[in-house]
Amino acid sequence: MAKELLKRSEVKEEYTWNLKDMYPSVDAWKEDLKALAGLMEEIASMEGKAAASAENLLFVLERAAAAEQKLDFAFNYAERLFDEDQKNTAHQAMSQKMYALATELSSKTAFIVPEILAVDSQVLEGYLKELPALELYRKQLEEIERTRPHILSAEQEKLVAMTGDMAETAGQVYSIINNADFVFPEITDEQGEHMRLSHGNFVPTLESSDRRVRKDAFENYYKVYQQYANTLAALYSGQVKQQMFYAGARHYASTLEAAVDANNVSPSVYHNLIETVNRNMDKMHRYVRLRKKCLGVDELHMYDVYTPMIPDAAKKISFEEAKETVLKALAPLGEDYVAKVKEGFENRWIDVYENEGKRSGAYSAGAFGTHPYVLLNHNDTLDNMFTLAHEMGHAMHSYYSNAAQPYIYSQYKIFVAEVASTCNEVLLMEYLLKNTEDKKERAYLLNHYLDSFKGTVYRQTMFAEYEMQTNKMAEEGESLTAETLCKVYYDLNSKYYGPDMVSDPEIAYEWARIPHFYYNFYVYQYATGFSSAVAIAHAILKEGAPAVERYKKFLSGGCSKAPVELLKIAGVNLETPAPIQEALDVFGGVLDEMEQLVS
Repeated sequence: MAKELLKRSEVKEEYTWNLKDMYPSVDAWKEDLKALAGLMEEIASMEGKAAASAENLLFVLERAAAAEQKLDFAFNYAERLFDEDQKNTAHQAMSQKMYALATELSSKTAFIVPEILAVDSQVLEGYLKELPALELYRKQLEEIERTRPHILSAEQEKLVAMTGDMAETAGQVYSIINNADFVFPEITDEQGEHMRLSHGNFVPTLESSDRRVRKDAFENYYKVYQQYANTLAALYSGQVKQQMFYAGARHYASTLEAAVDANNVSPSVYHNLIETVNRNMDKMHRYVRLRKKCLGVDELHMYDVYTPMIPDAAKKISFEEAKETVLKALAPLGEDYVAKVKEGFENRWIDVYENEGKRSGAYSAGAFGTHPYVLLNHNDTLDNMFTLAHEMGHAMHSYYSNAAQPYIYSQYKIFVAEVASTCNEVLLMEYLLKNTEDKKERAYLLNHYLDSFKGTVYRQTMFAEYEMQTNKMAEEGESLTAETLCKVYYDLNSKYYGPDMVSDPEIAYEWARIPHFYYNFYVYQYATGFSSAVAIAHAILKEGAPAVERYKKFLSGGCSKAPVELLKIAGVNLETPAPIQEALDVFGGVLDEMEQLVS
């Protein structure tokens, strides 16, 4: 018999997150939606007079903030329920309802920004002096002014807002087909038992020391994507088309420019990352050669990328052990930081194990007014311990920002989202390296460090280059078919992994399994965030308290400043290539040590 996943109802409560911390029941959630409807009506009643006086402006901004906060809270509850088991139709319906309400709120508030922009800036300044309570919204008003060239008339804004629900279709369908509908084949594991492949066990299976198991998993997993490649290509094409629609409607030169401008970041940061990584491709190719040598194979295949280069050093790390080690590793961040992480561990902030229908991967999410929530699909590996540290980094970033900022400035921009998570990972790695004398264990950890660079800087930059190329193709009128997408991806994979890697034909379909391609130029921020985190973590370990204080100011910043400016508080300037190059130099140094250890 194949090892089947537990149903949601069979999972022990202690390993599930406690959503009653948000609402005691679905009925309470429904009551909040009624209150949200009332706020939306109040906002709608101000159309045509939002900026007619200081009092009107304050009323509208306060109601809009209250409505967005309530929507965000209710949305998070519905999405967390949905992600527990995406086969649950009641929770599917709740999720869909929240997307519809988000579109409705967007439509109801669409007049606000154009009406503010219709008022002379000196008149607005007068309003701020007249009503001190408006001062809270000064930065919000300044951000509206920054985006003036991309704001449409009130009527056009309303029309664009009405497209929101429809625009989510490609991403929603992809999520459901990928997480709920796909049934992956069974393979025979190392013990000769049948096991069904899933999103949660695919990468752990590729970490197996048994090459036959790795090859079977790789080939069988991608068979499903190959079978549905045309459908998945059509969905991705739909995603790119909606990005093109919004970029064009808002007078941006490209989808890339529109995406990064949402975070007040220049496209040059995106191009700079790709160019700097491309200049350092020799290091990635050295890594591939080292992997081939360590595994002792005549040919290195794509199914050999995840298995440890150091055999027999892998060990099972239970969730309890992982929590204990992470707390020790984060000690340099101070007692208050560690105490809050411990609180999360002890009070069911985390949904730990995979179950039938559960969303794949891992994330941290949450709403203002409650603690963060973390979704894992824990598998007792070293990598999973790093995932725990990573997601708790996100959670703590949210915790500090929510505690320090009012709601309207609490949500940090996506551009800095990966810094706190990766800083935790680097601190964990440095702690583990410091606390081992064993040569083999050290080599195993260095292997993991190298894999982090490979996966986060090189691989995510490859994804970023794929997004850039495919969006450009669509903008130039080329159709995004399964064939063209496979070719772009296969060629990039060959370039990044170099001549010592056999780029197996199945890898051409990997684009189809990456959910982040529906997040609108998200992935490049993993690489910039990783580079920033390496610099910050090293400063914390070297300087101690002063660096920790700078870092906590950054964590507490929310979106009160532009993300590039917030990073400068923590001592990192991404307006230059330096942080990316410094991170890649660290990668080169780790390669040097690893090459010596295994020579």
